[in-house]
Amino acid sequence: MLQDITLGQFFPGDSIIHKLDPRTKIILLFVLMILIFLADGVPAYCLLIFFTCATVAVSKVPPLTVLKSLKPLTWIILFTLIIHFVSHAGEEIAKIWIFTITEEGVEFGILISLRLILLIILSSLLTFTTSPIQLTDATEKILSPLAKFGLPAHELAMMMTIALRFVPTLIEETDKIIKAQKSRGADFETGNIFKRMKAMVPILVPLFLSSFRRADDLATAMEARCYRGGTGRTHMKELKFKSRDFEAAGIVAGIFAAVFFLDSIFPATA
Repeated sequence: MLQDITLGQFFPGDSIIHKLDPRTKIILLFVLMILIFLADGVPAYCLLIFFTCATVAVSKVPPLTVLKSLKPLTWIILFTLIIHFVSHAGEEIAKIWIFTITEEGVEFGILISLRLILLIILSSLLTFTTSPIQLTDATEKILSPLAKFGLPAHELAMMMTIALRFVPTLIEETDKIIKAQKSRGADFETGNIFKRMKAMVPILVPLFLSSFRRADDLATAMEARCYRGGTGRTHMKELKFKSRDFEAAGIVAGIFAAVFFLDSIFPATA
């Protein structure tokens, strides 16, 4: 299960998606998130699915790796699907005990689940194709206008990126601790919920100690390199928008317009 968590992982590559300015990727991701929630009809979602699959193909990130990002949230997606099946009023399809499954509930449940899947895949592509350093620089640049109002843009971007970067490291550390405890006879899979929670203590304690130790080592390393925050700092590689960034923005703008056009012609019936 732990190996299926791909949050924060970066896959180096030379695809067009990798070469885009990280600010472009972050901004376009937010635009696509809004578009996913605004879309309503079946043709519009077919277009979004096609666009997402094409983006994955262009990024050259292995499709199985992208699908693995869905696995940790499978139960949430299924729960969302089932809840909408039985809680939406409409024409009855079947009745299971006290629950009534309606045609509108099935349509709405599939729609909401599809939204979650598209959001997860597109968000995962951002970290798959953008290095932590690029994410830090891009976040700082995007938040820099707010620095005039006292927001520490650089420090905030640094904290967010460090937290994201250490997710794979902590997952790997947790996996090592679990294997070490199992080799000592620990059992994490049997017993009631209270017994399982108690069995997690030998995992959580060394994990927290390791996390604090890593944080202290990181702070010491940053101080040794004379890190004093964002004041007066420069960047080895300055971010610059290029023609491909405007082309990507144009494609997303076209998808945005196409979705609204399809929804106006084929409105949703649910």
